[in-house]
Amino acid sequence: MTPTLLIQPVVLSGGSGTRLWPLSREKYPKQLLPLMGTDSLLQATVRRVEGIANLDMAPPMVVCNEEYRFVIAEQLRLLGKPGTIVLEPCGRNTAPALTLSALAAIKNDADPVLLVMPADHVITDIAAFQSVVSQGARLAFDGAVVTFGITPDAPETGYGYIQSGAAYAGPSGTLEANARLMARFVEKPDLATAQGYLAAGSYLWNSGLFMLRASVWLSAMKACRPDILAACENAWRQGSTDGEFVRVGKEAFAQCPSDSIDYAVMERIAAGSAKSDVDAPVLPIGVVLPLSAGWSDVGAWDALWQVLPKDASGNVSQGDVLLQDCENTLALSEGRLIACVGVSDLVVVETADAILVAHKDKTQDVKKIVDRLKQQGRSEGIIHRKVFRPWGWYDGVDAGDRFQVKRIVVKPGGTLSLQMHHHRAEHWIVVSGTARVTCGEKAFLLSENQSTFIPLGTTHRLENPGRVALEMIEVQSGSYLGEDDIVRFEDVYGR
Repeated sequence: MTPTLLIQPVVLSGGSGTRLWPLSREKYPKQLLPLMGTDSLLQATVRRVEGIANLDMAPPMVVCNEEYRFVIAEQLRLLGKPGTIVLEPCGRNTAPALTLSALAAIKNDADPVLLVMPADHVITDIAAFQSVVSQGARLAFDGAVVTFGITPDAPETGYGYIQSGAAYAGPSGTLEANARLMARFVEKPDLATAQGYLAAGSYLWNSGLFMLRASVWLSAMKACRPDILAACENAWRQGSTDGEFVRVGKEAFAQCPSDSIDYAVMERIAAGSAKSDVDAPVLPIGVVLPLSAGWSDVGAWDALWQVLPKDASGNVSQGDVLLQDCENTLALSEGRLIACVGVSDLVVVETADAILVAHKDKTQDVKKIVDRLKQQGRSEGIIHRKVFRPWGWYDGVDAGDRFQVKRIVVKPGGTLSLQMHHHRAEHWIVVSGTARVTCGEKAFLLSENQSTFIPLGTTHRLENPGRVALEMIEVQSGSYLGEDDIVRFEDVYGR
């Protein structure tokens, strides 16, 4: 293989991860969290393609909801890997997301091999992963649609399965090591069916990892789902580029049908047929490569427990945790002390505003708790107490009748919007750093231990002109303190 073979990493970052509540929230899903070490799952996904021999790796392309754009841009910046961030105005599943990626990838007459990776999966054996990706790149370059099947070790009912067929011979006619034709894609089975798949030996778990040329995907969509392709092309034509962000037409994309990569294309490729027009392209060959690389989709707390390092009693602990006579327990603390005595097979997760205690066998039911929180209109199911913004973050320290206290950190160069509030006044106290304040017609600097007052209805702005983070305390008072009581006049982030 020559080094000129260009690989475009495509990271699909659309999941919400409700089964990993309370760490994962709708406004800050699991792929943005550092569940395995210091990198977030998204950062680890981007990092694991570094250094694959003989492959020219393009900067990453991430497809995500607009809600997460600034956090993802910051996480890529911290990696030193700024790339392209394709913004979906609304969720339409993975087939449209990959179609947008392919349209972005073929700009300037390029036709790279797309390495499609979910942002929220874990792979612990990077060398094994890179070895299989290197083989898959060759097959995809020759026109095959390559998927990676995980060698199963249990009759898992939470995963889809791929049945492998006959050995695959590439264009040269030479059999490819371990490569098999895709015989069948099947959805999550019941236990008896899963046991039959495991006993058959020809079924692999569906990892959600794919490799294929951008042009091959677009041709397959034309054959299988021309309606999705047409909607994505229309949205793409109406789009625009804003720095690293690529926006598509909002109304046009909203008209796009929702479908997954598996349903839209992979099942039809495996079956060897598709509903298509007479002049539609012939479907590509589907190939499955087995992957044994410590893969997990980290779909629930018990799955995270399985992949994290354990002590001699099978316990996993992170943060401020004390365990006494415990077995097979997962305890994660974000701040306060967790102390467990004489328990087994428990999950205990502490955050600033919620604590989860669950039996490991019931972690799939955490989603039901999130559903109940949303039904009750409670914020704990949607957002963390600590909220990230493009300029930095704030933490809701305390709140009561007619008041709210926030700790605010503005990164160097960060600028909040020029805004006003109809229902609240604000007191600002600088703890460290320097603040540039606009209040009405006045603009002035505040340094450590200085404060100011923003009257209700007054136009104001907060900026950090310094080289270190600005930390301050904000006390809000008034009849209504919701985040929707913001009238923006100017905003450097386009909100």
